[in-house]
Amino acid sequence: MRIAVMGAGSTGGFFGGMLARGGNDVSLIARGAHLETIRANGLKVVRDDEEFAVRCQATDDPAEVGHVDLALLCVKTYQNEVAIPLMQPLVGPDTTVLCLQNGVDSYLRAADVLGESNVLPGAAFIEAGVLGPGSVRQTGSLVRIILGETNGVETPRCLAIRDAFLGSGVPAEVLLDIRAGQWEKFLFISTMAGVTSMARATLAELMPQTHWRKVVLACLAEIDAVARASGVNLPANIVGDIVSSIEEHLADLQASMHTDLMAGRPLELDALNGAVVRAGREAGVATPVNDVIYAMLKGYQEGSRVDGRNTEQS
Repeated sequence: MRIAVMGAGSTGGFFGGMLARGGNDVSLIARGAHLETIRANGLKVVRDDEEFAVRCQATDDPAEVGHVDLALLCVKTYQNEVAIPLMQPLVGPDTTVLCLQNGVDSYLRAADVLGESNVLPGAAFIEAGVLGPGSVRQTGSLVRIILGETNGVETPRCLAIRDAFLGSGVPAEVLLDIRAGQWEKFLFISTMAGVTSMARATLAELMPQTHWRKVVLACLAEIDAVARASGVNLPANIVGDIVSSIEEHLADLQASMHTDLMAGRPLELDALNGAVVRAGREAGVATPVNDVIYAMLKGYQEGSRVDGRNTEQS
């Protein structure tokens, strides 16, 4: 399969590297020192039990790649206004754009620009980071891709994409109710990202503390209520299952929004806790926990030091 990865950082770099090693024709869209190192030395992927390097086309200009079978949208959501229009040279009549971004409605922006019929909603479950230019690391056992058509039909393109991931060693699943699958991840990631960013601490540090554990549980319950009021068919015990998963994987859990906050980078606040507030307003459900998270982090959304003073972003 001919594949382009828009945003070959931690998540995009890992999946792009796995797909390339699996025999697919992969092009990585990156920039800066990361791009130059990939061009010179290939992309290095480090995992808990292995590391490998792949050589594939790398560029900052999607026009050099042309139409592909599959384009993975992996940039941070706050980069969409610039990144999504740049993807247009990748998209032909038979191209599928799989949105693997955080949030439950992020794919709609891509659909507006690149065509509703071309874009598939999905989600990536992964703990990953950039070690340095040209090098990404994936940690822990939680790696999974979900995808599906919005109309609930299991189409040949979904199965082909799933098989490309599976054939490259990446667990992947086509869901008939992709909305429910997205909200399951969203419930977890919005809680982890919002609470850990607000507290300036990881879940491993917070969960043993009774007062912070109550905040985590309240945030999960609040998002669960918003989802159900919005007509999302979540499993009955989803909150309990997520809490069990959190406790099982505590050592590996690190929210990228927390990492970005501490590094002074922009935040995906509107795609996460901001989306909870918007959905709650539309569904008529109060969201006091997420209102507080959103208010406390709003001043850092464009990037700032943790003391709250703005700093320039390179």
